[in-house]
Amino acid sequence: MKKIIGKIDSLFLGVVGEELIKRSVKQLEFHLDGIIGDRHAGFERVTWEGDDKQAAGTKRRNERQWSAISKEELNSISEEMALKNSLVGGDIGVNFCVKGVASFSKLPKGTILRFKSGLELLIEEYNPPCMGMSKNLAKLSQTIDGKRLDDNKFIEVSKYTRGVVGIVEVPGIMIQGDEVEILPYAEPKWIKNQ
Repeated sequence: MKKIIGKIDSLFLGVVGEELIKRSVKQLEFHLDGIIGDRHAGFERVTWEGDDKQAAGTKRRNERQWSAISKEELNSISEEMALKNSLVGGDIGVNFCVKGVASFSKLPKGTILRFKSGLELLIEEYNPPCMGMSKNLAKLSQTIDGKRLDDNKFIEVSKYTRGVVGIVEVPGIMIQGDEVEILPYAEPKWIKNQ
């Protein structure tokens, strides 16, 4: 696959003690264990109910040091939910929104996101929508027609467009407005010849 160029639209930090939503910031500093000051930083995490790999409470490698979605996907989710005000990345708990990459959630595991600061991020997996987030959005969001959102609405409309999660490959800084070079994973040529 060819490289894709996007732009960082917005940045968010998940402060320890504040559940689900994240605060808007102008820059994020990434170390090898994640984003400085973000509640998802660390080399390991404990699994929760509904994780598809291990039983709840299992200590495992943290594949969720950061999360992201495209601005286009977020706008589409907002439209399908018929929201009075469009969602921002912090509303759904992501660390950054990329503009100019409409199918961001479909980027494969192993894709690299590269920045001018030297920062490199590696996509680990798709970030599925969760019921807690969906219920929270139903409680806090207003629809265009004033009707209450169904608790499952976010899960229904964001099923394949919720974004991705990953790890830090090379530390660095990300600033709002930065260009991001996206290098989608492709099998090495030597594998194709086997």
